[in-house]
Amino acid sequence: MIQIKSAFSGFSVDDQKAAKQFYSETLGLKVSEDEKMGLEIDLPGGVGVFIYEKSDHQPAGYTMLNLIVDNIDETVKALSEQGIVFERYDTMQQDELGIARGRSQGMGPDIAWFTDPAKNIIAILQID
Repeated sequence: MIQIKSAFSGFSVDDQKAAKQFYSETLGLKVSEDEKMGLEIDLPGGVGVFIYEKSDHQPAGYTMLNLIVDNIDETVKALSEQGIVFERYDTMQQDELGIARGRSQGMGPDIAWFTDPAKNIIAILQID
């Protein structure tokens, strides 16, 4: 068996400067730059993720980052006020805010999706 010392996840963007501004200013996450690796985001709970610029970037066609919030309605409204447009999916029953209400139906969390400037999909979830 291999011995893993540490681990991290990462994803690409097409504009590192725009990503830094979005993740730090719009989402309020702690972002630092590493000359060799790109951007490092410190996520709540002590987990980190790296973002690197890639000239032939292709957006993730799946949710590549999930952010848990205490109040999804307040969060969606606050992000909408900052110009975030929430995704609409034909296969999901979403309300006027773009939230799929899973908790009231006993079908998982309340969830809404949006994209970062590189069109990677991010979800916000309210679990309880």
